[in-house]
Amino acid sequence: MAKNEWEITVGDYVVYPTHGVGQVESIVDENIAGMDIEFLVIRFAKNRMTLKIPVDKIDVSGLRKLSSEYEIKKAIDIMKTPPQQKRIVWAKRAQEYEEKINSGDPLVVAEVVRDLYKRSDKLEQSFSERQIYEHALSRLADEYAVIYDLPSDEAVAKIEAIMEKEDKKQQAKKNVEKNIDDDFDE
Repeated sequence: MAKNEWEITVGDYVVYPTHGVGQVESIVDENIAGMDIEFLVIRFAKNRMTLKIPVDKIDVSGLRKLSSEYEIKKAIDIMKTPPQQKRIVWAKRAQEYEEKINSGDPLVVAEVVRDLYKRSDKLEQSFSERQIYEHALSRLADEYAVIYDLPSDEAVAKIEAIMEKEDKKQQAKKNVEKNIDDDFDE
């Protein structure tokens, strides 16, 4: 196998930026146009898709090993911060969010989850906001599920519970601040 930054073996879970978490199914040699090429065969069960990547192109493909528990905890911490409000048109924001999701970086995907989470003080989400949120949530939850050995739907529920708990904390803080302001005005 060609050199890459980590040793890849059959059965390993990996993350491909535009497809999410997949499992290395096999490493095969194929003869293409008279050249022997070694391929990594990755199966994405959720999408029912198989991807072959030449082993010598792994570094430029964006394929990466699964995040560590520490990295996922950092992503969770990002989701607990206040959302970033951008004053640009939705089409431009949607494009930025999709690019972040397709980066494959769990910290960046966590930002999308945080920014698009339906908070209790927020108006109803549009269909496209909800779709992008669910896409980001699914990407993050898939990696969370593999790391913590959970079913994907349970990982989604855990992440949403974290978001809901944080939303309640932020709402309580706003209410306290409002009450202090009201008391000061009297």
